[in-house]
Amino acid sequence: MLFNSVNFLIFFPIVVSVYFLIPGRLRQYWLLMASYYFYMCWNAKYAVLIFFSTMVTWVSGLLLDRCRDGGSDSGNGGCNSSESEGRKKLTVRRELIVAGSFILNLSVLFWFKYANFAFDTMEKLFSAVHITLQLPAVDVLLPVGISFYTFQALSYTMDVYRGEIYAEKDFFRYALFVSFFPQLVAGPIERSKNLLRQLAKTTEFNYERAREGMLLMLWGYFLKLVLADRIAIFVDTAYNNYAVYTGWYLVAATMLFAMQIYCDFSGYSVIAIGAAKILGIDLMENFDAPYLSNSVAGFWRHWHISLTSWFKDYLYIPLGGSRCGKVRKYINKMIVFLASGLWHGASISFVVWGGLNGLYQIIEELGAELLKSAKPKATVNAAASKYSGTRTPGDPGWIGAAAKWLLGCIITFILVDFSWIFFRANGCREALLIIRHMADLRLQGLSMLTDGSLYLCGLDRANFLLMLAALLVLLAADICKKRGIVLRRVVLRQVLPVRCILFTAAVCAVLTFGVWGPAFSEANFIYFQF
Repeated sequence: MLFNSVNFLIFFPIVVSVYFLIPGRLRQYWLLMASYYFYMCWNAKYAVLIFFSTMVTWVSGLLLDRCRDGGSDSGNGGCNSSESEGRKKLTVRRELIVAGSFILNLSVLFWFKYANFAFDTMEKLFSAVHITLQLPAVDVLLPVGISFYTFQALSYTMDVYRGEIYAEKDFFRYALFVSFFPQLVAGPIERSKNLLRQLAKTTEFNYERAREGMLLMLWGYFLKLVLADRIAIFVDTAYNNYAVYTGWYLVAATMLFAMQIYCDFSGYSVIAIGAAKILGIDLMENFDAPYLSNSVAGFWRHWHISLTSWFKDYLYIPLGGSRCGKVRKYINKMIVFLASGLWHGASISFVVWGGLNGLYQIIEELGAELLKSAKPKATVNAAASKYSGTRTPGDPGWIGAAAKWLLGCIITFILVDFSWIFFRANGCREALLIIRHMADLRLQGLSMLTDGSLYLCGLDRANFLLMLAALLVLLAADICKKRGIVLRRVVLRQVLPVRCILFTAAVCAVLTFGVWGPAFSEANFIYFQF
């Protein structure tokens, strides 16, 4: 069931109404049934996979909790050597439980998402040494959102192991944590410390939260229907015919794809956050104006925050993080980004996309260290001038600082946008062909801006200008966000007539200008394939 479907617009009000009408003790059961129904609308039989992941991680949490209790009991009496030996055994047992949980869950993920990719890669490697290897093709449909709910369930296992969260005794509450429908199929990937504890509380309907949630959902629909789906028409036309739309057309399409995937994915996240807020649940923010970052590292701190922080907490830090020397730190970064690329899809092109972003960050850090070592005196002078109120010759002032920030944003966008080519293309070979056709840049090709040929890529003049206007609205909203201005709360502070006018105008704009795919049909969210 898509957020941008009539079915969801019927389903969600029913869920909310019943949720707040029934007694508190029944609400989690109602939400659990609604969440499973929501997921089963795609493919009913794959609900078994969510149940399997839920059961494995729930049992592992209980076993980990029992081992911890056993460890505390074993310290009563006895000699120190026997106590130490008992603790070692318990530690090994706890590690085996975590390993078992990860192996079982990742095995399911591997079979459905990576088996064909792994078998194909093995066949090619053996073929390179003149050995014919024929492995069976796995004919299965990728379950929607399997990567998201698998990672969310595994984070619970690790949090219990680390002692950061209690082991949930109530199976139904834990099952709701794994399957909570607003963020089930495309995140945010919630932590047990946040979501599970909220589900343990009974909340009553809150009018203020409901209003804020509705505005969030409306903004998400604007991003998806008015922007992402409209941009997709242009991008798909150019990328599906890259031999025809060469040069500047592909440059424009690549720049627009960066905005398409941002609007599409953040649109889903915002709708999910708004829907959960109406139900009394606060989900973590997943995007924070990432394209206003002036470094690739900054971009990744503000893009898909739930996944980035997941890899940081459960892969980067366990690998040693930045505590084990520069070379090892850079290796750890590359491992994380290569793993992130593979998480997104079973293709070498996704791995290349992740590797490029990891390489960008390593080069950035090395460059920053070189600049820091080359200008120690300038740094001291700048620090002194900050307190004296005077400007040093090397101090550019606020205009220079703004220009430097803007240049950093532009360079970051170009680098990230180039890597998106490998994300969007159907494999590395197609990505390289697109880059090759894109490199055919000629000065006369810029005439597409004035001769009307730009409007032959699926969007006519009116729709193209509407897209640009909507992008300016997005830019203004992101700038406000960076400055700490929460626009929905500004709207909610207005008097009732002004609020009604603004809300009605926004709804009419989304309904009037929203595009449901090229044929006005419900368009999938991009991240559903992951």
